[in-house]
Amino acid sequence: MSDSTLLVGPFNRVEGDLEIRLEVSGGAVRAAYANSPLFRGFEPILQGKAPMDALTITPRICGICSISQSAAAALALAEAAGVRPAPQGALIAAVLHAVENVCDHITHFNLFFGADFARPAYAGRPWHDRAVARFTAMEGSAMRACVEARAQVLHIVGLLGGKWPHTLAIQPGGVTRAPTARDRIRMGSTLTAFRRYLEAEIFGAPVEAFAALSSAQAVRDWSTGDAGLFMEIAADLDLATAGPGPGRYMSFGAYPTDDGRVFGPGLWVDGGLAPLDPGLIREDLSHAWMLGEDAHPEAGQTVPDEMMRAPGYSWCKAPRLGGRTVETGAFARQVVDGHAAALELARDGGGVLARIAGRLLEIARTQILMEQWVAAIRPEARFMDQVTLPENGIGAGLVEAARGSLGHWLRIEDGRIANYQIIAPTTWNFSPRDAQGTPGPVEQALVGAAVSAGEETPLSVQHIVRSFDPCMVCTVH
Repeated sequence: MSDSTLLVGPFNRVEGDLEIRLEVSGGAVRAAYANSPLFRGFEPILQGKAPMDALTITPRICGICSISQSAAAALALAEAAGVRPAPQGALIAAVLHAVENVCDHITHFNLFFGADFARPAYAGRPWHDRAVARFTAMEGSAMRACVEARAQVLHIVGLLGGKWPHTLAIQPGGVTRAPTARDRIRMGSTLTAFRRYLEAEIFGAPVEAFAALSSAQAVRDWSTGDAGLFMEIAADLDLATAGPGPGRYMSFGAYPTDDGRVFGPGLWVDGGLAPLDPGLIREDLSHAWMLGEDAHPEAGQTVPDEMMRAPGYSWCKAPRLGGRTVETGAFARQVVDGHAAALELARDGGGVLARIAGRLLEIARTQILMEQWVAAIRPEARFMDQVTLPENGIGAGLVEAARGSLGHWLRIEDGRIANYQIIAPTTWNFSPRDAQGTPGPVEQALVGAAVSAGEETPLSVQHIVRSFDPCMVCTVH
């Protein structure tokens, strides 16, 4: 196959503002350039607003991960005020956030990722008929079961937060609604029904069995439920070796409670776990359509280059940790938290199978956690503390959205927002090159992807890109 260039997109099945330019040589991707072509500008919008307005504005960044944005904004405001939320309030915030993240995971697995395996190009594969029956868009039985289960479990968010998305329930001092004993029973019943869905449809076995898998081989050998169907497909298409990222994984730590973060924070680098220093974050602007200097987000600015000058090729900045790329997401969380199977999958090189396995592990583990958290609710406790924001202050809210590490950095001056910076998970994973020419994680993962003659949107490229589950509106706010 002769050298060629392909412009591929859209990829998402939610919103499609992602373009990737591929340089192809010898039937494989030689280089990739990820472009976020839509600038939205939430960070400039926030400047000059009252600090508490961040709780209303930032969730509108995205209708999929709005609770993640709420949680990050509330933590940034709490840090600026020098307070922590009431312990039971933090517990309820964790329940709200976990429900959203799990809903995102099952939606990605069934609707956004699995649909590619129902494509006619795979006709004749031994698993194709089953993939068509389960994952065909708008028709597959897995899709229908997922949508129904998702709607039911989101009743918990309605009960605790009033609505989804864009609830205002999570505040710097806790949450706005104190659940009753009856609410606790209702939520427990809802989670029991959601467990039945997971065990009947996704895992074909108790969630504890999947959560307890202790090796990469045990994950690959899983044979029941749609997780088993995926593992069969992954083995046939060799998805374990497809799309390896930088091999460095980062997590801010998920679900902060009074006892600490439930999935621990940290960095997996050079084959081992290390502490995470958020002070080492810098946003490189060399290949973004942005003006200004590289900086830590606490001091960063968002000034768009309206001329869209080269060498910029994306509205996405290039965040780096200690000058290096890192991958973030559910798989990264499980690696950093020290899950044995995830660690072995990371040592095997990561890739498409590992990213999906990370989401499946997280679904199973989070179901168990949500049941424990709901059982630990004490209706007689205090769920909100009074918080007075300072006239001048700074704060950071670091959380884990479904797609990975999300950070909000806030500066208050004279009672107004002087600066607000956000780095979303997809900003990390879909960043452009930096000043050293180092490609972002997805750009690196695409190198070597197979491109067959006549393919305009190569299947291998789609699997790799969707394994990261991009959300470009979060990236460009």
